[in-house]
Amino acid sequence: MTTLYERIGGNDAVTAAVDQFYQKVLADDRINQFFDGVDMKRQIGKQRAFLTMVFGGPTNYTGKDMRDGHAHLVERGLDDSHFDAVVENLANTLTELGVSGDDIGEVATIAESVRADVLGR
Repeated sequence: MTTLYERIGGNDAVTAAVDQFYQKVLADDRINQFFDGVDMKRQIGKQRAFLTMVFGGPTNYTGKDMRDGHAHLVERGLDDSHFDAVVENLANTLTELGVSGDDIGEVATIAESVRADVLGR
């Protein structure tokens, strides 16, 4: 069985998706304030490594776990509405890149699996 990583197009697809995703996020007034002062080049690199790992590709992610990595944002008010906006932006990006609905559904399932940790619950 092929991995989600392989089905969406591997490294090139993840790179394109993360780049387009952050363009959307930074333009989204619902969530862009959480990225004020963030080194976006570093953030993009961490996100590429994380998505590659959770999509079944090579594991090179060395960042914090989801709870620790987002705790400072929870303190700033990160909640379900913000999480939903991030997932929406990711799904829209993948749709624009021609990823199948079934694969986007799998991405949404992966996202839901980390919601509680991201939101510190």
